[in-house]
Amino acid sequence: MIPTQITQKQGRPAQHWQPFKENRAECRLCPRHCRPKNNRMGFCGVRGTIDGEIKTFNYGEALAATEEIIETEAVNHFSPGARILSMGNVGCMMACSFCQNWETSQIQHLDYKMVRHYTPEQLVDMCLENNIPIISWTYNDPVVWHEFVIETSKLAQKNGIKTLYKSAFYIEEEPVKELIECIDIFSLSLKSLNEEFYQKQTKAKLQPVLDRIKQVAASGRHLELSQLVIPELNDSDEDIIETIDWVLEHVGADVPLHFVAFHPAYQYIHVERTDISTLKQARALALKKGMKHVYLGNAYEPDLNDTSCQQCGTVLVKRYGLHSQVQNLSDESCCIKCGEQSPIIAPLKNTNKTGATSELENNIEIIWDDEAQSAHILQIKGTGEKDQIYIRSLNTNHVEIKELSHGLDRFIVSRQSADETGIIISWDSDCEYQNLAVLDRAHYPTNPPEQEIVFT
Repeated sequence: MIPTQITQKQGRPAQHWQPFKENRAECRLCPRHCRPKNNRMGFCGVRGTIDGEIKTFNYGEALAATEEIIETEAVNHFSPGARILSMGNVGCMMACSFCQNWETSQIQHLDYKMVRHYTPEQLVDMCLENNIPIISWTYNDPVVWHEFVIETSKLAQKNGIKTLYKSAFYIEEEPVKELIECIDIFSLSLKSLNEEFYQKQTKAKLQPVLDRIKQVAASGRHLELSQLVIPELNDSDEDIIETIDWVLEHVGADVPLHFVAFHPAYQYIHVERTDISTLKQARALALKKGMKHVYLGNAYEPDLNDTSCQQCGTVLVKRYGLHSQVQNLSDESCCIKCGEQSPIIAPLKNTNKTGATSELENNIEIIWDDEAQSAHILQIKGTGEKDQIYIRSLNTNHVEIKELSHGLDRFIVSRQSADETGIIISWDSDCEYQNLAVLDRAHYPTNPPEQEIVFT
């Protein structure tokens, strides 16, 4: 558990620091270069000084592991529809006024009852047992979890599991070199090209983020970029064009670029959600300037986020919200209509278990609305054994079957079409489940859902 007052017996040796003066040290993980006094934490709230050495206090400390879909991480060109194990921790090297996960990123607001402890071996075993091919480091921000992320990612790769890093990337050059060695997929958030925006709204600086994005781009690792489009902060055409121009010049036209809708959160709640027309305008500007692959996050409309063949226009991946369906792609990721090589890496065949089920004793009904079109389903009482769960659309007879085991007790469900009004979650064990509304795809819900939960 993260201590409120650090002592000599707490914490683990951290990487990336240097001595400062007697009983103090300078952290070199992020550009903030905190110099905490002895027995004090740095800005992030999870790294501090003990007897002149920087220690990390969140090694293995995490939010509940959650099975999600790779599209939740603003990744569209790597194994569309792939299941991922999303792992978040606590603390952050930034303090965004609009943070979507402030309950866990801003340590002063953390409810410590949410924190669990995992070892690298437990997470790898969880993936292997549940046939999950990718671990994603996400939510608050993985930068402040560096030691645990590095160790677990290396172990994951040894076991054939890919790794994904979703981050605002306020980090120094040397730790990024370590990440490039063990991270397969980078999904990086560039919040604005305005230095004043970064200083005022995130309490960080812009240039280090730009430098580190260029470092990853030069490495050849899979990279996708996103910008959260926030009303009255960075949603003007001028703001969007600055981002587009920088990406074109320093990363290139081929990188997938995501413009993501904002929902009011934390200290920035006086505005409405980002209007879909604003995102469509951003995409139009990017395509006009030459970007090849532009996507809109938290946008639930058909035909809005498809990936099409650059040669003949054939739809290769059909998307609605977080749901994706690979079409017209060969095993070598070529368009089957014209043979053009697509940008999609490792396209997956549909491996979801489907079937039919009669009405079971235990049910949760979820009705989708404009505020929440995804939800986390979490087990609040379990048997410790493998559990089988049925997910049925209210509008069709389609039933997806999901099995949870080896400590995995939380997963995402999401609206799959414009016609789908809701779903029913059913199970026949003695377990109990609850749903939490997911307000956007990067959101880790911590509060009871606004939707009514109906047990029948």
